[in-house]
Amino acid sequence: MVQRARWKTQQAFILATVGAATGLGNIWRFPYVSYANGGGAFLIPYLLAYLAAGIPLILLELGLGQRFQRGAPGAWTKVSKKMEGLGWWSTFVSFVIAIYFAVIVAWIFDYLYYSLTIAWKGRAADFFLNDFLGVSSGPSVIGSVSVPVVVGLVLTWLTIFLSIRKGPELVSRIVRITVPMPVILLIIMIIRGITLDGAMEGVTYYLTPDFASLMSFDVWVAAFTQVFFSVGVGMAIVISFASYKYVQSDVTKTSIIITASNAIISVMAGFAVFSVLGYLAFQQGVTIPEVATGGTGLAFVAFPTAIELMPVAAPLFGIIFFLTLLTFALDSAFSFVEAINTSIADSWNISTGKSSAIVCTVLFFLSLFFATDGGFYWIEIVDHFINNYGVTLVCLGEALFIGWAYDVTDFRKWITAVSEWRLGRWWDYCMKFLTPLVIITIVVASAWEDFLAQFVTGVTQTYGDFPAAINNGVFLAVVLFIPILSWVIFPRLRKTVVQDGG
Repeated sequence: MVQRARWKTQQAFILATVGAATGLGNIWRFPYVSYANGGGAFLIPYLLAYLAAGIPLILLELGLGQRFQRGAPGAWTKVSKKMEGLGWWSTFVSFVIAIYFAVIVAWIFDYLYYSLTIAWKGRAADFFLNDFLGVSSGPSVIGSVSVPVVVGLVLTWLTIFLSIRKGPELVSRIVRITVPMPVILLIIMIIRGITLDGAMEGVTYYLTPDFASLMSFDVWVAAFTQVFFSVGVGMAIVISFASYKYVQSDVTKTSIIITASNAIISVMAGFAVFSVLGYLAFQQGVTIPEVATGGTGLAFVAFPTAIELMPVAAPLFGIIFFLTLLTFALDSAFSFVEAINTSIADSWNISTGKSSAIVCTVLFFLSLFFATDGGFYWIEIVDHFINNYGVTLVCLGEALFIGWAYDVTDFRKWITAVSEWRLGRWWDYCMKFLTPLVIITIVVASAWEDFLAQFVTGVTQTYGDFPAAINNGVFLAVVLFIPILSWVIFPRLRKTVVQDGG
């Protein structure tokens, strides 16, 4: 029997898992969500969301991988043979996310180069959407492939392959650089940002608490959603990474370190982002709300505009910003592919190098679709549905099965036995009641916004030139096609290959 690969140290595992959990969402989503949902007051539901959903789910997945020494499909098979499909579902979620996420990493690679000459000078939005991406009129107009994005994709997939081709042993070395590096760069951005004119006004907007907002249901949903999507659960990543730890390794303290690190980096990112947005508003003579944005608008329009207006060393600040994004993004990209590799290696006995080559090649060609003129729209569409329904429903299945169909108390006692800190009964109640209730609430709220609200308001969610029908189509693909693949096709395919001696 081939000995299972191991993380070189406990610190390497923590760094890798923090890198997986801490990604672009911490930089371009959390600051805006926090600002738009009560400012400083948002930290209250945000921290409670960690206690109710983030930490319990990290404990669950970390414990599963470590106890059963397998990636997601193998771990769930050891829990119950009927649950193998749930492991493949989470693996397939990572597979889908990796396809379009790599394109965003490619954008960052390109913008790192464009920062040298401030290529977007005076027209950041037009440069990004037209010159760089050549965005079409809507998702139905696929158009041609963007050459700069393809170049970025080649760099992205080469970097990913070279970083994971030897599994945890090589990743252990790489994360010593790629995880601390963006944090250091983020600190540099904060120091530079708060010295700019108007920066403190931006930070004030970010932190000023609006406690009245806590009475809004939407604010609480936003807090739980942010935590839910930022800790890296539901995508086979944590289970896969934990499977390379020794069985007797600590679980509880490690889980707290991972979630606390993720939360701290998110809050830090808010200072970096809003100090620069305050400067941008000051320079343009507008209010903070007029420049405050999230997502791609922040990274590729608002920040490049602010970089251009820097009084000195604008290219240097641009390089620092996009290098920060790049290192955060690459850590997440590594984790998606590593989760897929682990599931494949455990099920089909394929070497890590061969699996990495196959997976990266397949994902590269699939990601070319999102490098087309219409790809910008499709990234938004697929990202919305795979996160709001694919990831959440995986986590719902995990919590319900462990809470109700498995001996949750026995599992908790095992975690306590191998951990430095005792895990209390509160975790049992989270698995049975609180965490599933939170997830169901998020799914229902998302479904209401996407599908049901139109019957009350008459307003239908659309993407570009696509009517609501496309929403329903993608939704059905996520909640029907992926589970069918996971529970029926993947397990049967694995058994067929094994029986044939493959």
